Amino acid sequence: MQSSISRRKFLRAATVTVGAFTIVPRHVLGRGFTAPSDRITLGFIGCGRQSNGLSARFTRDAEAQIVAASDVFSTKLAWFEKRVAELYAEHRGNSNYNGVKSYLEYEEMLERDDIDAIVVATPDHWHAIPSIQAMKSGKDVFCEKPLSHTIQEGRAMVKASEKYGRVLQTGSMQRSRKNFLHACELVRNGYIGEIKKAVVNVGDPAVAYDLEAEPMPENFNWDRWCGPSPVLAYHSQLAPSTNKIKYWPQWRKYKEYGGGILCDWGAHMFDIAQWGLGMDHTGPVEWIPPKDPKAVRGLKMIYENGIEMVHEDFGRGWGVRFIGSEGTLDVSRQYLDSNPENIVSAEIKSGETRLYDSQENHYQDWINAIKKRSKPICHAEVGHRSASICNIANIAYWLNRPLKWDPVKEKFNDKQANKLRKKKYRKGYKLKA
Repeated sequence: MQSSISRRKFLRAATVTVGAFTIVPRHVLGRGFTAPSDRITLGFIGCGRQSNGLSARFTRDAEAQIVAASDVFSTKLAWFEKRVAELYAEHRGNSNYNGVKSYLEYEEMLERDDIDAIVVATPDHWHAIPSIQAMKSGKDVFCEKPLSHTIQEGRAMVKASEKYGRVLQTGSMQRSRKNFLHACELVRNGYIGEIKKAVVNVGDPAVAYDLEAEPMPENFNWDRWCGPSPVLAYHSQLAPSTNKIKYWPQWRKYKEYGGGILCDWGAHMFDIAQWGLGMDHTGPVEWIPPKDPKAVRGLKMIYENGIEMVHEDFGRGWGVRFIGSEGTLDVSRQYLDSNPENIVSAEIKSGETRLYDSQENHYQDWINAIKKRSKPICHAEVGHRSASICNIANIAYWLNRPLKWDPVKEKFNDKQANKLRKKKYRKGYKLKA
C-alpha cells in the first residue's frame, strides 16, 4: 500500500469479510494523535431522543466526527445540530463547530463519499432499509437495538454486512458492561454448575396500534416517518415534535412500528441470556406459550440441548436469572448476585473461557472494529439472533399455540407463523441487500 493512500480511502476500499483482521499501517492512522482527516466521519439517521445519548458518546471520541444528520422532523434536525455544536464545545473546546449538514432525505446523505459510517437511531420499523442501503454505499453501521423489526429483515442485514464487508454494531450495549461480562463468564465456566434454566424478565408483547388521531405538527413528514409500515393516525405519544420530553416515545409498544417492551428490553436481556448460554449462533427450537391467551408472561423456550428459557417475572425488575445444578445467578443493570453468595466474587482462572471484552465502551469498540476491519462485540449475527428471540416470542404470544423453530433454516413448522417472519411493505419500499 503506497503512502499516498489516505486512511479514508483505505477504509473505503476494504471489502473483506468482517471478521478477518487487517493491520492498518501507522502512516495511515497517524502517530500519537488523531488528525481531523483520520477521524471516522459519522452521519446520523434519526435525531429523536435516543440520538441525545449517542451523540454525547461519539462527540467524546477523538477518533470520530459527526458531520451529518437526517430526520423527518426539521425541528429535530435543528435541535441535533445545536446539540452536537454544544457537545463539541464541551468536549473539545470548539465553540464554533458548525460541521453538521442536515438532510430531510437520508438517501442524499448516503451519497456522500466523505462519510465513513452511519448511526441508525430510528424507530424499529426503519432499521433495516437504511442500514442495508448504508452498507451498500460502502458505509459501516451502528444500528440501535433491537436490530430488526422482523426475522426476515435481520437476516437481510446480516447478509448485507457480509456481502459488502461492512462492520455492523448492534446497540445492545449491556455486553459492554463489566457486570454482564463477568456474569456470563461465570455461567459459561460452570460456576453455578450444569445450566438447567434461564429466566428473563422484560416487558409485554407488542399490541395493535390504538391511539386516536391528533393534529399533525408542522415541519414534519408523517408519511415518511411511517415509511415501509402502515400510515396510521398521528399521535404525539408516538412521535413527539420535540426531544424536550420526559418519556420515551410509545411507538415501541405497537406492532406496526416496534415490538413491544418485549423487544425493546428483550434486545438487552435475552441478548445476555444468549451470551451466557453460548447460543449466539442459534436459538430455542421449541416455543410453548402460556395457556391463558391474555397472558403477557409465561412463554417457555427450549433449546436443542434441553435448556429451558422462560419469559417470567422473578420479582427483581428487568433482568436475567441463570439456574444451575450448583446455584443461581441474577444479573441486571442494578445488581449482580448469586446463591450461594460467594459465586459472584470468584475470579475467572487462567485457561478458562473468556468472552469478548470491549473494555466497557460499546461505541469505541465499533470505531476500533471499523479501523481493524474486525467484528465488534455485538456484530450483525449476534444482533439478529437476539432480535429473533424477541420477534419469535411476539409471534408465539400472538398465535398462542406451541411452535417449533429451525434456527438453521429459520423456519417454523407452522404456516401462519412463517408468514409473520416478515411484514408487508408499503408500495415504494423494498428490502433488498
